[in-house]
Amino acid sequence: MNVEDVVEWANNSIFDKTGENLTPLQEAILSGVWQRQKYPQIAKEFNCSESHVKKEAAKLWEKLREELGKDLNKLNFRSKVEKKYRVSNISHLHDSLLQIDNVICGQFIQNIKNAETQSPNPPDSPQNKNQSPIMDLTDAPELTSFYDRTSELSTLKQWILQAHTRLITVCGLSGIGKSAIALKLIEQTQTEFDYIIWRSLSHTPTLSTLQTELKQSFGRSPQTPLPTIIDYFRSSRCLVILDDVQNIFKSNQLAGQYLTDYEDYGKFFKQIATSSHQSCLILLSWEKPREITALEAGNKATQTLHLKGLGEQAAEILREKELTDEEKWPDLIGIYQGHPSWLNIIASTIIELFDASASRFLADENDIYLGDLESLLESHLERLSESENKVSYWLATQDEAVDISQQPADSKLSKSEFWQAIQSLARRGLVEKVLVGGRSKFQINRVFQQYIQSK
Repeated sequence: MNVEDVVEWANNSIFDKTGENLTPLQEAILSGVWQRQKYPQIAKEFNCSESHVKKEAAKLWEKLREELGKDLNKLNFRSKVEKKYRVSNISHLHDSLLQIDNVICGQFIQNIKNAETQSPNPPDSPQNKNQSPIMDLTDAPELTSFYDRTSELSTLKQWILQAHTRLITVCGLSGIGKSAIALKLIEQTQTEFDYIIWRSLSHTPTLSTLQTELKQSFGRSPQTPLPTIIDYFRSSRCLVILDDVQNIFKSNQLAGQYLTDYEDYGKFFKQIATSSHQSCLILLSWEKPREITALEAGNKATQTLHLKGLGEQAAEILREKELTDEEKWPDLIGIYQGHPSWLNIIASTIIELFDASASRFLADENDIYLGDLESLLESHLERLSESENKVSYWLATQDEAVDISQQPADSKLSKSEFWQAIQSLARRGLVEKVLVGGRSKFQINRVFQQYIQSK
């Protein structure tokens, strides 16, 4: 066993009994004690007092005594864990530790064998690399085109296959390519999974409805039905993608706030992120769920990919559209930020009005033409809260990136409201942070700025 195994086991043991996860300090205590550190050293590394560490440690040992004995303390913790769960010969199956409930090593091995028998393709088995997973992509869109996302795909594959990330959020503006990169990811990693399921939240299903639908997809295998989604995530290697996640969030509120009666989604996402299992849940959304930031701060198994434009790779779009004046393509890509949908729409306009000439279209580069983009931009702006509207209109009047420590005097927003609005706009991808003179400043997306000014 290694320290990561121990922390995961303790977290899940406590979560199953109390519904609470280990605090970051309790994780540090477990890691430190396992590595035979003393409380003063742990306190110093965590930047807190020794008395605070001792107080939290006492709470921790009390919670674990049911599993490890009434005499549990920092001195015998490691020996008790090693004695109770001696699993060196099956360490690659450490994710199954949370299934242990006062059983001896021989019984644990039998449980693992039984789980492998039930799984359609046991993870890490040679057959898993050669057999097709059970797939349900009914809700997935068709992948009609895909532009180079080598770097982003490599990041996602590293998170899933090497770092064993359990919860990934892919955020970005509508049409930026979230679904496309997820479909390409499936294509390149499908042999790694037993199940691959795609579900859209465009019809705003309740969590109960979604879980029922997922169980129906899992039920396509000969595996004995399991009671919960997390049980499937533990017994098999699953990849589940939830698209259009922004539909379960409120409009006219700060980003990532759940609709009434949909708050249990947040608890579900937290369970996926903090429970020990061998699967991955990917969320595709215009905006980031609010609890994800907190999960990322204390949980390495949670990651967010903010999908940006294609950069110079977007030239492929203009080449497909057969635009002329190739020397002007970088300017066109820069103005529309390499956004694939925006560029496809603008390229069609250039063909329609300027005989495919990028140069004629860009005769006045200071005047950004929006045309058919307006409805796409409005779909984002109509979700903003009142404070976000105020801040976005103010940012749209600024010629340069602003220092948010100097908010406008006439905004009628408190400092807290102002900062929350900036943070929320950034989580929607409408405001960008830039480094100016070694200091972070903020500016509104240039295309949205043009649209707001025109209104």
